[in-house]
Amino acid sequence: MDLFEYMRETNKEKESPLASRLRPATLDEVVGQRHIIGKDKLLYRAIQADKLSSLIFYGPPGTGKTTLAKVIANTTSAEFTQINATSAGKKDMEAVVDHAKQLRGMYQKKTILFVDEIHRFNKGQQDYLLPFVEDGTIILIGATTENPYFEVNGALLSRSSIFELKPLSQQDVETLILRAVHDEKKGMGSYRAEIDEDALHFLADIAGGDARAALNAVELGILTTERSEDGKIHITLSVASECIQKRAVRYDKTGDNHYDTISAFIKSMRGSDPDAAVYYLAKMLYAGEDIRFIARRIMICASEDVGNADPMALVVAVSAAQAVERIGMPEAQIILSQAALYVASAPKSNAACRAIFAALESVQEHQTSVPVHLQDSHYKGAGKLGRGLGYQYAHDYPEHYVKQQYLPDEIKDAVFYKPDGMGAEAKIEERLRRLRERDMPKQ
Repeated sequence: MDLFEYMRETNKEKESPLASRLRPATLDEVVGQRHIIGKDKLLYRAIQADKLSSLIFYGPPGTGKTTLAKVIANTTSAEFTQINATSAGKKDMEAVVDHAKQLRGMYQKKTILFVDEIHRFNKGQQDYLLPFVEDGTIILIGATTENPYFEVNGALLSRSSIFELKPLSQQDVETLILRAVHDEKKGMGSYRAEIDEDALHFLADIAGGDARAALNAVELGILTTERSEDGKIHITLSVASECIQKRAVRYDKTGDNHYDTISAFIKSMRGSDPDAAVYYLAKMLYAGEDIRFIARRIMICASEDVGNADPMALVVAVSAAQAVERIGMPEAQIILSQAALYVASAPKSNAACRAIFAALESVQEHQTSVPVHLQDSHYKGAGKLGRGLGYQYAHDYPEHYVKQQYLPDEIKDAVFYKPDGMGAEAKIEERLRRLRERDMPKQ
């Protein structure tokens, strides 16, 4: 390395974004992801012992995939090479593999290849790496924001350990923000800045587990805010909301406003007001509410408040919940909107909800036995005990229905399900009424 290259690298480190400068050098400096790098976890021990096999880190942006790769680079005795799948081509991979072969043959030194955004490689590019991963020429570390089971070749997956990184908790992000504000060596401590508590909570909350987004906002705030009379830079809630380009919505995910908003969302869907439902949905999304939490509430409403008036409501809600898990934000907001609007616009019936609660109440009040003709008759000796004797198979009769007692003797006349006659439930109500009337004795 000549003098000019040295100065270039030195200046690059000083001028790099705060999120990059603040990256930890050791495992003990890493914030969050204790489920995979806690001191009692396999990955922690493997990194410390420099005994890594091929890995794939999977998780949302800003959760520490590249950070963990950099920690490995600082810890391992192996040659560490990094490429980005968005710009690297086959020639780049060939150069890495050739160099890895030389190191292995001449010095018995391993090579770790870190591929960022590995899901961007096409099938041919991924296939090229496979034999070199298999024979140990390179140890592959891939990082992806997409589900690797959908985006990475099965052959590579089978030769790699997959570790899912979770969005950082609000407390984790707050720890990193405070480190960024006060650390004089890697952070911005030399600027003598202070961050207000409400601004700290807001940035950590609105970042949604993305440390990079929070740190970028902190850096922008400190660099663009004038000093106060006390000589310090104060990051207030107003400054924080400007820097992350989001207004500070009054929405505390652990306080009353959280419960008030989700309550209004559910009641708007129940009350068939799609405009109000999508408004409260937007408010929750804007404030960084967990999309899985929202999806769960839509599923509950689809069953509790729509029920059999439109059975497709639950299908739409469940499909939406599965889709947002796979896709994530920002596209998940469209899926949640579709589901919420469908449930809000659907005909309503809480008959299924009333039925199960009435049945539960009956179970608590009565000691009952299953009628003999409904009991299991398939095990050895059941026939001798009279189990199943007299049971009539419904499919042998017209309309696949035959009048017989299904409820226990103690509550044989109970009625738990009372269709409301709304939407599709009107047909259910009509069919049940017709079958019951057919069984009534003629006058």
